[in-house]
Amino acid sequence: MKKLTPIDLDILAHLYRDPQISNKDLAAKVKIAASTCHERVKRLESSGVIKSATLEIDFKSIGGNIEAMTAVRLNKHSSCIIDDFKNDLVKCDEVIRIYHMGGENDFMLHTTVRDTQHLRDFVFRAITSRSEVVHIETALVYEQVSSQTFPAFSQTE
Repeated sequence: MKKLTPIDLDILAHLYRDPQISNKDLAAKVKIAASTCHERVKRLESSGVIKSATLEIDFKSIGGNIEAMTAVRLNKHSSCIIDDFKNDLVKCDEVIRIYHMGGENDFMLHTTVRDTQHLRDFVFRAITSRSEVVHIETALVYEQVSSQTFPAFSQTE
């Protein structure tokens, strides 16, 4: 990992809070020229530090009345089985995010559905019908809050 400068970290902190901030406003906040700021952001993107800027959607406003987290445990753990499971599930309309986990469960699926019947049908169709799945546990999401505090790590090599 290339060491990031304090200016790079400041840029990241501001983008973390507001990914849609204009380059002009970002440059003013970190006290550098707009052209320099733009170059630094592009470098952070090309080096993979910035993976993407995301859009947060209120799923209820488009019919996703229920969000759920489903823990999934598999009976086998070859890279092929893991990749197939992940690649198949990420294509499902109901899936928001997939987390490949260490520990007791292998995956955590963040999903959104119309209603409980839709959730039941999705679980049966997409998860429990798979021979490699040995256990699932679903919990409803009441509320989701995202932190806008940028994590602070020391930059020691």
